[in-house]
Amino acid sequence: MDELLVDKTGFSKEAKEHAMSTVASFEQFLADNKDEIDALRFFYSVPHRDRLHFNDIKALAAAIQAPPRSWTPEKLWHAYELLGKHKVKGAGGKRLLTDIVSLVRFALHQDKELRPYPEVVRERFDRWMAQQANKGRTFSAQQVRWLEMMRDHVATSVEIEVDDFDAAPFVQEGGLGRAHALFGKELPRVIQELNEVLAA
Repeated sequence: MDELLVDKTGFSKEAKEHAMSTVASFEQFLADNKDEIDALRFFYSVPHRDRLHFNDIKALAAAIQAPPRSWTPEKLWHAYELLGKHKVKGAGGKRLLTDIVSLVRFALHQDKELRPYPEVVRERFDRWMAQQANKGRTFSAQQVRWLEMMRDHVATSVEIEVDDFDAAPFVQEGGLGRAHALFGKELPRVIQELNEVLAA
């Protein structure tokens, strides 16, 4: 009777080999397409020339999911987890499209840990808020609420634009008019800062 070889991490040798193959193929795909796909051009250009856009991430997702690869953020995340669980956070959770940002940064060794993108965005936001406080820049409770909504939008969309204020959840809170009332002439600057600080 054949026994499935299982190592001390509880994963079979076959599963580990499949994960190694998936990760190697993914990293090769990134290298092979770094000049072809806008999102990859962004990641490979240091310092970053432009900023990342949601359409770029969608195009990258479509490219990696196209046959014969059929990779999804879940499959890639799981492969990295099999190979180095101590470096992978948020295991087992549902992946967002924006988690591709975290996967690419980790694959290119720009990040030492693979963490869900929303978690990274929240950490950057907290750091930015602390920096603002240190500079003596204060926000009202309502402004903080809107900043947090903008943060959460970036976590799922990689960016925040003025047009986004006409969609949920902003529109339920008064939309662009309310944003202007709260931030006044500072609104464009706040949007620009959040895009620069929170996104990839």
